[in-house]
Amino acid sequence: MEVARITSRGQVTIPINIRRKLGVKEGGKIIFAEDNNRIFVTNAAKAAFTNMRTAFAGEAERLGLTDEQDVVALVDEVRGEMWKERYANND
Repeated sequence: MEVARITSRGQVTIPINIRRKLGVKEGGKIIFAEDNNRIFVTNAAKAAFTNMRTAFAGEAERLGLTDEQDVVALVDEVRGEMWKERYANND
C-alpha cells in the first residue's frame, strides 16, 4: 500500500512504484474511474488502446487481414483512393 499527501491545490504526487506499475512518466495521463464506490487509477493511453482493440475486435478477420503485409496493403489502397479523390480534378 502506498500513501500520498494532497496539496492545498488538490495535487497528489503518485509514488514511483505506482507510476512504474501504471507505466506512466512525466507528461503522461491517467484516468480516474469509479466502480461500486471504489476509485481506480489507470494509464490513459493503455485504456484508450484497450477500448480501441475491443471496438475493432473481429474487424481484421472481416476485412481478411491475416498479417502485417495485409495491413500495409490496405493502408496503401486507402491512401491511393484518398489521393485520387483529392486530386482527380486537378489535371
